[in-house]
Amino acid sequence: METFCNSTFWNSSLLDSPEADLPLCFEQTVLVWIPLGFLWLLAPWQLLHIYRSRTKRSSITKLYLAKQVLVVFLLILAAIELALVLTEDSGQASVPAIRYTNPSLYLGTWLLVLLIQHSRRWCVQKDSWFLSLFWILSILCDTFQFQTLIRMLLQGDNSNLAYSCLFFISYAFQILILILSAFSEKDELSDNPSLTASFLSNITFSWYDSIILKGYKQPLTLEDVWDVNEEIKTKTLVSRFEKVMAEELPKARRAFQRRQQKKSQGNSGGNLNGLNKNLSQTQEFLVLEEAEKKQKKSETTDDFPKSWLVKTLFKTFQVIILQSFLLKLVNDILTFLSPQLLKLLISFANDRNSYVWIGYVYSILLFAVAFIQSVSLQYYFQLCFMLGVNVRTTIIASVYKKALVLSNQDRKQYTIGETVNLMSVDAQKLMDVTSYIHMLWSTVLQIALAIFFLWRELGPSILAGVGLMIILIPLNGILTTKSRTIQVKNMKNKDKRLKIMNEILTGIKILKYFAWEPSFKNQVHDIRKKELKNLLTFGQLQSVIMFVLYSTPVLVSVVTFSVYVLVDSNNILDAEKAFTSITLFNILRFPITMLPMVISYLLQASVSKDRLEKYLGGEELDTSAIQRDCNLDTAVQFSEASFTWDLNSEATIRDVNLDIRPGQFVAVVGTVGSGKSSLISAMLGEMENIHGHIAIKGTVAYVPQQSWIQNGTIKDNILFGLELDEKRYQQVLEACALLPDLEVLPGGDLAEIGEKGINLSGGQKQRISLARAVYQNSDVYVLDDPLSAVDAHVGKHIFNKVLGPSGLLKGKTRLLVTHSIHFLPQVDEIVVLEKGGILEKGSYSTLLAKKGLFAKNLKTFIKQTDPEGEATVNEDGEEEDYELPPSVEEIPEDVVSFAIKRENSLHQTLSHRSRSSSRHMKSLKDSLKTRNVNIPKEEEELMKGQKLIKKEFMETGKVKFSIYLKYLRAVGWSSVFIITFAHILNAAASIGSNFWLSAWTSDSKTFNSTNYPASLRDTRIGVYGALGLGQGIFVLAANLWGSHSFTHASNILHKQLLNKILRAPMSFFDTTPSGRIVNRFASDISTMDDTLPTSLRSWILYFLTIISTLIMICSATPIFVVIIIPLSIIYVSVLIFYVATSRQLRRLDSVTRSPIYSFFSETASGLPVIRAFQHQQRFLKHNEALTDTNQKCVFSWIVSNRWLAIRLDLVGNLAVFFASLMMIIYRDTLSGDTVGFVLSNALNITQTLNWLVRLTSDIETNIVSIERINEYINVENEAPWVTDTRPPVGWPSKGEIQFRNYQVRYRPELDLVLKGITCDIRSMEKIGVVGRTGAGKSSLTNGLFRILEAAGGQITIDGVDIASIGLHDLREKLTIIPQDPILFSGSLRMNLDPFRNYSDEEIWKALELAHLKPFVANLQLGLSHEVTEAGDNLSIGQRQLLCLARALLRKSRILIMDEATAAVDLETDHLIQMTIRKEFSHCTTITIAHRLHTIMDSNKVMVLDHGKIVEYGSPEELLKKHGQFYSMAKEAGIENANSTML
Repeated sequence: METFCNSTFWNSSLLDSPEADLPLCFEQTVLVWIPLGFLWLLAPWQLLHIYRSRTKRSSITKLYLAKQVLVVFLLILAAIELALVLTEDSGQASVPAIRYTNPSLYLGTWLLVLLIQHSRRWCVQKDSWFLSLFWILSILCDTFQFQTLIRMLLQGDNSNLAYSCLFFISYAFQILILILSAFSEKDELSDNPSLTASFLSNITFSWYDSIILKGYKQPLTLEDVWDVNEEIKTKTLVSRFEKVMAEELPKARRAFQRRQQKKSQGNSGGNLNGLNKNLSQTQEFLVLEEAEKKQKKSETTDDFPKSWLVKTLFKTFQVIILQSFLLKLVNDILTFLSPQLLKLLISFANDRNSYVWIGYVYSILLFAVAFIQSVSLQYYFQLCFMLGVNVRTTIIASVYKKALVLSNQDRKQYTIGETVNLMSVDAQKLMDVTSYIHMLWSTVLQIALAIFFLWRELGPSILAGVGLMIILIPLNGILTTKSRTIQVKNMKNKDKRLKIMNEILTGIKILKYFAWEPSFKNQVHDIRKKELKNLLTFGQLQSVIMFVLYSTPVLVSVVTFSVYVLVDSNNILDAEKAFTSITLFNILRFPITMLPMVISYLLQASVSKDRLEKYLGGEELDTSAIQRDCNLDTAVQFSEASFTWDLNSEATIRDVNLDIRPGQFVAVVGTVGSGKSSLISAMLGEMENIHGHIAIKGTVAYVPQQSWIQNGTIKDNILFGLELDEKRYQQVLEACALLPDLEVLPGGDLAEIGEKGINLSGGQKQRISLARAVYQNSDVYVLDDPLSAVDAHVGKHIFNKVLGPSGLLKGKTRLLVTHSIHFLPQVDEIVVLEKGGILEKGSYSTLLAKKGLFAKNLKTFIKQTDPEGEATVNEDGEEEDYELPPSVEEIPEDVVSFAIKRENSLHQTLSHRSRSSSRHMKSLKDSLKTRNVNIPKEEEELMKGQKLIKKEFMETGKVKFSIYLKYLRAVGWSSVFIITFAHILNAAASIGSNFWLSAWTSDSKTFNSTNYPASLRDTRIGVYGALGLGQGIFVLAANLWGSHSFTHASNILHKQLLNKILRAPMSFFDTTPSGRIVNRFASDISTMDDTLPTSLRSWILYFLTIISTLIMICSATPIFVVIIIPLSIIYVSVLIFYVATSRQLRRLDSVTRSPIYSFFSETASGLPVIRAFQHQQRFLKHNEALTDTNQKCVFSWIVSNRWLAIRLDLVGNLAVFFASLMMIIYRDTLSGDTVGFVLSNALNITQTLNWLVRLTSDIETNIVSIERINEYINVENEAPWVTDTRPPVGWPSKGEIQFRNYQVRYRPELDLVLKGITCDIRSMEKIGVVGRTGAGKSSLTNGLFRILEAAGGQITIDGVDIASIGLHDLREKLTIIPQDPILFSGSLRMNLDPFRNYSDEEIWKALELAHLKPFVANLQLGLSHEVTEAGDNLSIGQRQLLCLARALLRKSRILIMDEATAAVDLETDHLIQMTIRKEFSHCTTITIAHRLHTIMDSNKVMVLDHGKIVEYGSPEELLKKHGQFYSMAKEAGIENANSTML
C-alpha cells in the first residue's frame, strides 16, 4: 500500500493529538473503494430487477436531464484528472499508481451510474434507493479527504493544487446530485405519490406532505385520499389468500376427519345412531334421539378444521413479514448502542485529559445511531401496520365471499349480527395482532441483550433485579388471563346486546304500536349492567397490571443497586455504572411491558382465529342436486326429490316428482306450513339434499314472499345490475303497476329507498321485487306469493299484465305459489302440497272433477251463485263478466292509475277517460325519459324529499371542546381532580428519585471503597427505594379511581343514548339506516368503554413524564432552555398539522366502514335472491370496492402516523444531540454524574414524545365516538310517553272515534298525506278502509297511534283528544294487527307478553283462539320455545297468527287491522276472520283491506283517495251509489253486499 500511494498508509500517532487526522493514503484508497465496491456489487442485481419489472418508458423530464448532465460533468472531471496524470507522467519519473487507478475506476463508475439512471426511465419509481445510498456513502467517505486537503492548503502545501481543485469540484457535484435525487419525479401511469417517491422522500415520508397540508387547510374528503396500490387492492389480496387457502384448508379438513374418526371409535360403544328412523317414533326413543342430537350438535359445533388460518396468512404475506423482521432486528441492535455511547460520554466527562474531538465524535455517533434507529423503526411500523390492514381486508372480503356460499346448516349458527362481528371485531383483532407479531421474538431478544449488557456493568448482582422481573411475569400472566376471561364474557354480552338492539331497530314500529319500549329497554339495561360490572373488574385488573409494569423498572433498579452495593464493600456506585444501567432498565421496561400485552393480544386473536376458522372452513352450499341442463325437454324436473332444512331433522320436501314443460304456468297451493316456500327454496338450491335431484333448464328469476329491497333508488333495484333498456324498463314499470307510485314518490324512479325498503308500503316493495325479476328476462320464473301484499285490483292488473296467459311473461316457465283462488282457472297446472309431498296435480277442471282435497277446500269458500261462479274467471268470458266495453281492456292503466283526478263523474263516457289517462301516462313516461337524460341536472336539484337516507353526518374540523366537557362531566369533576393530583405526585416522586441517584453517584468521588460510611449507604438505598415505591402507589391509586369513574361515565352515556333512540320519532328511523344506529351502539360504545379511558390515563402519565424530564435537564444545564424553545415550536407545529389530518382520516375511516357492514347485512338478508339471479360476482365486486375505499382511508391514516413519528423522532434525537453538545461545550463546569443524569433522561424523551402525540391523536379520534353518541343523544324526541293529563281509568270504555279535519304529513318537507279527514266512528262499529295504493290508508293507522303527529285538526277517542295524553297511555289502549308480522328473538311467551302481565292460562287461551294451540303444544318447550332472529323459524302464516294472538291478549276496545290476512291461505284466512268477528265483536274495529271481501260485512266502509274521504257509508249504500267503491267491488267480482266471495 505504501508504494501504491507513495506515502504512509496508516499512522495511529496522527490520532493522538488535539488536531487529529487520517493519512491521505488511507483516505484515497479504503475510503474511495468502499462506496465504489457497494455500487459495483449491487448494480447487476439492480439492473436485472429493472429489466424484469419494466413498464412503458416515460418521457424525459428536467430533473432526469439535470442528474444526467451532472454525472456527465463528473465523467469529464475524471477524464481530465486522468489526462493530467498522463501528462505529469511523461514529464516526471514516478507518479504513484493510485493516481492512475482512481480516475479510471471513477470513469467506469460514472458510466455505470449513467446507465442505471437511464434504465430507471422504464420504472414507475424513477429514483433508485441504492444510488441514493451510494451518493450518501460517497459524500461521507470523501468528507475526510476534503478536510485533509483543506488543511494542507491552509498550511501552504500547494504541491497537489490541480488535483485538489478537481476533487473539490467533483465533491460539490456529488452533493448537488444527492440534493436532486431527494426530489420525486411524477409518473404518467400513476398519480399515487407513494409509488413515485424518491428514496429520501420515502424514508422521511415527505411524499405525504401534500395531504397533510391539504388536511390542515380544509377537512379532507374521500376524493383527496389516494387510492391504494394495485398489489394491496382487495381483489389481489383475496386471490393470493385463496390460492394458499386452497392448499392449507384441505390439509386441515383431513386432520379434522382423522380426529373425528378417533372420537367415533371411542364413542362407538354407546352410539344410538343405528336406530331406524321409523322405530324412533315412540316416546322414549324420541327423548333419546333429542339428547343424542344435542350431544352431536355440541360436538360438531366445538370441533372444526383448525389451525390453517395462521399458516395461510403467513404464506400469503411472507415477503412483508421478512422485510419487517430485518428492520426490527437492525432497530433492536441499535437500541443497545445508545447506552454504550452514553457510558463513553460519561467517562469522557469525568476524564479531564481526553481530547475535545472525541466528545464530538461520540455526540455525532449518538445522533447517527438514533437517526438510523428511527428510520428503521418507522419503516418497520409502516410495514407491520400495512400487514395488519391487509390481513383485515383479506378477512373482511373472505367472510363476505363465504357468506354467499355458506351452507344452511352452518349459516343457522350465526345471526347476521354475529357475522358482522366476524368482519368488524374479529378482523380488527387479527389486525392488531399482526401489527405486533414481531414483538414475540423481539422482546425476548431485547431482554437477553439488556441482561447481557447489565451483567457487564454490575456483574452477578443484576440477577437480583432480573429475578424480580421473572417473578413478576407470571403474576402478570395470571392477571392477563383473568382479564381475558372477563373480556370473552363481555364479548358475549356485547353480542347479546347488539342482537337485541338490532331487533329493536328492525321492529321499532311494533314496539311503538304496542308501547313495548320499556320492556326492551330493561332487557338492554340488564345486559349492560353485566357488561359494566365486568368492565369495572377489568379496569381494576388493568390498574394492578399497570402498577406492576410501571413499578417494575423502578423496583428492579432499587433492588439491583442495593444488592450491588451491599454484596461487596468494594462496589461503589459511580455515574457510569448507575446511569448506563438506568438507561438499560428503561430499555428493558418496553419489552417487559410489551410481552404480556402481545400475549394477551395473541390470546384475544386466538379466539377470533377460531371463530374465523370455523366460519371460513364451514361447509359450502351443496347445489349438486340442482342440475343446470340445457338439453332438457322439460323446463324444471323434480325426480324423487327429498330436501330438508337441517340434516338432523325430518325431510321437509318428500319424494316430489314433477315435470314442468317450457312455457307452462304452474300454481302451487296448500295450507300454511305445507312446504310451498320450501319447495321453491329446494329448487333454488337453498336446502340440504337427502336424495333425488332437480333439473332446471335456463336461467332463473325469483320473487320471494317477503320482498328484499336494497338501499338505493327504485331504478337500481329494478335494473339489478343490468344495462338500462328504456323500452323494456317502461314496459315493466307499467306492467307491475308502478307508474302511479312513481308519480307520488318524490323523485319518481330515482327516489331513494331506505334500508329494507323501509319507506315503501308492502305492496310497493312486492311490486318492485316483481319488476326486478321481470326485467331480468330469465327463462324460469319462480314466484313465491307475489300477490299477497297488493290490493285486489292491482293484483288482477299484475296477473293480467305480467303473469297471466297474455302477460309480459307469457311463453316463460312460471311457478307460482299463491293463495288467490280466483287466478287458478287461468293456470296450466295446479300442484296441491300437503306436508311436503304432492297430494294432487292437474288442471283446474281436472282437480274439480276429481273431487279431492282441492275441490273440497274450494267448495267451502265459494258460495256458488251459478254453475261457473264468480271464482271461475274464464279467459274468454272476461268482458261479459265485467260488462265493461273492450276499450278498458286495451287501456288497463285506467284501472290502476289512481293518479287521475276524478273530477269527471263516472257517468261520462269511458273513452274520454281513457284519453285523459293515456295522455297522463304519456306525460309521465316522457318526464321519466327526460329525467333519465338530464341526470346531472337532476342531481343538482334533488326533489323535495327524494333523498331519504341523509348522508351520514360527519363532523369536520376540531372536535368541539364541549364534547370533552360532556365526557368529563359524565366522569365527574372531583374524580378528574383526584386522578390528576395522584399523577402529579407520581411525577414529583420520579424527579426526586433521579436527583437522589445523582447525589448518590457523586459519593463515589468523595469516598473511596474503604471509607464509605454504612449509615449513609443505607440512607441512600432506603430513600431511593421509598421514592420508587411511591411512584407505583400513586399510579395505582389514580388508575383504580379512574376505572371506577370511567365505567360510571360509560353507564350514564349509554343510558342517555338508549333512552333517546327509543324515544325518537318514527321519521328518524325511516331516514337513518339501522346500520348507522347499530354502529353507535357497537363501535362507538365499545370505544367509550375500552379505548378512551386507557388513552386518557396514559396521556396524563406521559405528559407529566415529559414535563418532569425537561425540568430535570434544565435544572442541570439552564442554557438548555434556549434549545427547548425552538424544538417545542417545531414539535407543536408538526402536531397541529398532523392532528387535523389524522382526525379527519379517522372520521373518513368510520364513515367508509359503516357501508361495508350495512351492505353485508343487506346481502345476508337477500342471499336467496342474489343466488337465484346468480349475481354473486357483482355483489363481490361491490364489496371489494367498498373495502378498497375504506382501505385507502386506513392506509392514509397509517402513513400520516409514520409521517408524524419520523418528524417527532427527529425532534427527540435533536434534543439528545444538543444536550450532548452542551455537555461537551460546558465540560469544565459539569461532572460525570450530571452528564449521565441529563442524558439518560434525554434518551428516554424521544419515545415518550412519540407516545404523547400518538395518544393526543388517539384521544382526538376516540372522542369522535363521544361526539357521534352525543349527536344521537340530541335527536329530537316524540311526545312524552306519559304526561300529567292521564286519561280516565277504564278509558276508552266505548271506543268512539272522531276525526275532525285531521291532516298529517310524513316529514316536514313533504306534502300532506291526509288532507282534512272528518268522520265519526261509533262504539262497536266495524269500519272497512279501502283505497288505491298510496291513498293514505296506512297513514290513518299511523295517525291514530300518533306515529305521525297531526299537522292540523284532531282525533278524539271517547271525548279525549289523543294529542293531549301521553303516547303510552294512548298506545296501550289500542291494538293493531300489523301488515308485516315482526317477531323478536326470545321465547314465544316474551313475544306475546313482554311485561308478563298475563297468566299462562290467558296466553294459552289466546293461542287457542288464534288457532296456534296445537302447533305450540307440539313444540318441545311449549311457550318457552325460542324464536330465532326475526322469527325465521316460523312460517309467515304462523307469524301472522302470533300477531293475532297478541291482539287477542290485549283485549282493548279499539282494534286496527292492517291487511293482516295477506300472507295466509284461505283456510287460515277464514279462521282469522271468524275469530275476529267473534272475539272482537264488542270492539270498534278498523280494517285496512286490500281484498274487498274481508270488509263486505262491515257496518261502514270508508273509501280514501288522495288523502280525502270520497265515500263513507254502509257497503250496501255504496254499492248502490255506483261510485269508486262500486267500481272496485266490480273489479273484485262482488255484486252485492252479501256475496262475500273469497
